Amino acid sequence: MLTDTSSLELGVSEFVGLLNQTLDFAYPNVVIVGELANFRVSKNRWVYFDLKDDNASVKFFGTVYNLPGPLEDGMLLKVRGQPRLHNLYGFSVNVISLQPAGEGSIRRAADLLRAKLASEGLFDESRKRPVPYPPQRIGLVTSKQSAAYADFVKVLKARWQGVSIELIDVQVQGEVAPIQIASAIEQFSAQAEPPDAVVIIRGGGSAEDLSSFSTELVTRAVASSRVPTLVAIGHEVDLSLAELAADRRASTPSNAAELLVPDRTQVLEQLQAIAADLQYYGARHLQQARNDLQEQSEALEQRLIRILELLKAAVGGNRQLLEALNPAAILRRGYAIVRHDGQTVRSNRILKAGAMIEVQLAAGSFDAAVKSISSPKGSI
Repeated sequence: MLTDTSSLELGVSEFVGLLNQTLDFAYPNVVIVGELANFRVSKNRWVYFDLKDDNASVKFFGTVYNLPGPLEDGMLLKVRGQPRLHNLYGFSVNVISLQPAGEGSIRRAADLLRAKLASEGLFDESRKRPVPYPPQRIGLVTSKQSAAYADFVKVLKARWQGVSIELIDVQVQGEVAPIQIASAIEQFSAQAEPPDAVVIIRGGGSAEDLSSFSTELVTRAVASSRVPTLVAIGHEVDLSLAELAADRRASTPSNAAELLVPDRTQVLEQLQAIAADLQYYGARHLQQARNDLQEQSEALEQRLIRILELLKAAVGGNRQLLEALNPAAILRRGYAIVRHDGQTVRSNRILKAGAMIEVQLAAGSFDAAVKSISSPKGSI
């Protein structure tokens, strides 16, 4: 064992290796907060920047995949990384994760990202889809231990029954929160039978607490969700980028439940009012139908009476005509029917003197012989 390091001689590469081993053991990763300076992106992949305060500056190296969104010099950042001594480029911190720190920097980062995503159309109203009302199955993304989860479930069950809730428990703040939230949204979208709606909720907090929901990773995950989304983050005054990208926004987690399902008490009252209206209008229409039927029946009866009267009059007229044309009636007036050889005699031209004729009277008949025939004086 070496006890005196002052006499230790190392090559440059050996020194770099030894120092990195020491750093790996003593400081596997560190969190550094400072002002962003000299920020630049190389080849759309590599990220270089410094963090500084009034007395020092430290170099950092990472990739664009570490970025929460657009950044600019002057922002306050919180960076987790691994201190390393590069054998060619010197000392720097390899970025594991980073996020804006401080309300001003968080708001500025959100403004930059908002402008970028807005230019891509991610917040356009034309992209918004209707959220099923009420949904039968909800995919919920939040922390199971949070008050937001408890409030949402309580309000939802108090208002409506029969809605299935599938929860993916995630962290809603901190370094891993954006990755977990985005992954949960993607899991629901990837299901063979996805839920009717994906709901992302979180209760109130500071700007830093809510910053995960204004990261590019989460905002793009919400915008690209296969399932209609509803997002409620913080209090009514809070507005995250994820809410702007969602199909619908709620002011609070409790309000999200109110927007998803109706109030069964109000629905029951409405149904009762509708039933009463149906009963009233049904009785009214039924009575009107009865009145119309009665009027039609009376009109039909009057029409039938008039038809019968007309028929009676017609029958009476026909009877009179038949009576007038009845040969028996003519005979009763003193006329007779003369027949010769079974034929009715209408002219004396068919008769000769001595011909036998049959004379039919109104009462009885007799036979006679023609004595003489006189010439007709005119046509009969």
